[in-house]
Amino acid sequence: MIGHVSIGSSFYHCISYCLEDKKELSEQKKLELSMQDHLQHKERAEVLEYNKCFGNKYELTRQFKDVRKLSRRVEKPMLHLTLRLAPEDALTKEQFREIGRECAKEFGIADNQYICVLHKDTKEQHIHIAANRVGFDGKVANDSNSYKRMAELCRRLEKKYGLQEVLSPKAFLSAKDRLLPRHDSRKEKLKADIQQTLKHASSYLGFERQMRNLGYKVLKGRGISFIDDKKVKIKGSEIGFSLAKIEKILHQKQQASMKNKNIDEEKNRNEDSQPTTSCFKTEKRQEEKLQEQKQSHNLEKAGEEVVKQVLGVLGQLMNPEYTPDYIDPELQRNLQKKKKKSGLKR
Repeated sequence: MIGHVSIGSSFYHCISYCLEDKKELSEQKKLELSMQDHLQHKERAEVLEYNKCFGNKYELTRQFKDVRKLSRRVEKPMLHLTLRLAPEDALTKEQFREIGRECAKEFGIADNQYICVLHKDTKEQHIHIAANRVGFDGKVANDSNSYKRMAELCRRLEKKYGLQEVLSPKAFLSAKDRLLPRHDSRKEKLKADIQQTLKHASSYLGFERQMRNLGYKVLKGRGISFIDDKKVKIKGSEIGFSLAKIEKILHQKQQASMKNKNIDEEKNRNEDSQPTTSCFKTEKRQEEKLQEQKQSHNLEKAGEEVVKQVLGVLGQLMNPEYTPDYIDPELQRNLQKKKKKSGLKR
């Protein structure tokens, strides 16, 4: 089970999101998606419980605002809690109601206004709790250590309902547990998609276009970040592919392409320069042909060597743990010459 906690200033927007279908989906698109994944994209939300409130999004918003007036000092009175099961887990609606009540109790809103809503448009069952942090007594629910409290709550609920155990965020683990390897399927998928895209892209624009086709939104600034279809943002540096590394790989590929192009042009020029005049003797023509074949073979061999070298560098760059240690021999020679000159001046 994975939990999420957030606070905000708008009752209306949070309640609307919990009660309505996704706004970006048309009615036709909802039908198509339902046919594909057999999930409920139309009328996806089912209210499991109204706690000290009732009605539609407009009525709920008015009720929340009325109670919020009891504490003018709070800037963010909206509390939004989410609890999501692992794909293999499933609970009944009554069990979700119980979980919603335990969650409300943990965050001090059991006696406040809140709604508990089940969403049916994902393979992982999940509920949303939209709550008023301001109680009828004017007191405001404390939001300190909210992520730690949510992580501890999820671990308790997993044991109570026999759910699949999920590791808590590292910040809330013991020093020993933090050393255990953690698998993040979302980051692993992004890493694999970036590696596959870099194999085919020949420019940054091409790379960004292909990533968008895979469903990612690409944010480029001083660094690079990717937002997947679940609206989760991941920095490229977190998975070993910073903006500098991506641009370096694409630059190496462009260099390899240019070298191969130059070699092909050289071969074509040599082929075009072959003599065709009939006055040359047969022996001389055969000798020149052998010489031309030898030169062409040398060019091909040189081209193969260039490709091997560049692909070797690209292979290392495609590894996120790669740190370049290559030094140009020409730079070394120049450095030695400068040292000798410096020694002579002394």
